[in-house]
Amino acid sequence: MRNLLSLEEVAMFVLGVFMYGLLGYPWWLFFVLLLTPDIGMLGYLISEKVGAIAYNLFHHKGIAILLYFLGMYLSMPVVQMIGVILFAHASMDRIFGYGLKYEKGFKYTHLGEIGKRNG
Repeated sequence: MRNLLSLEEVAMFVLGVFMYGLLGYPWWLFFVLLLTPDIGMLGYLISEKVGAIAYNLFHHKGIAILLYFLGMYLSMPVVQMIGVILFAHASMDRIFGYGLKYEKGFKYTHLGEIGKRNG
């Protein structure tokens, strides 16, 4: 099952790359911005709860999709790009087993505990 979920995330990452390409921004910008959603981890400097909330906001695909469509509706390509970057980043993280966080700690995710093999 883990491999099937990873393949699904690879497909979504490829979709994110494709959607970025349609926006017409330079590719170097995609690679520069791809890791910026990890800024959400700074919330862990405050507490586990704030860290989980901040991390999940910056890694939620629903928010990414909402931003993309909001950018379309408002004719604001930069907002579309932010949505695509968030979507692609979240997919990339999930390929490697980093899921949305629970409040009890960074390593506890909806995909299982980071570092622990879940089959």
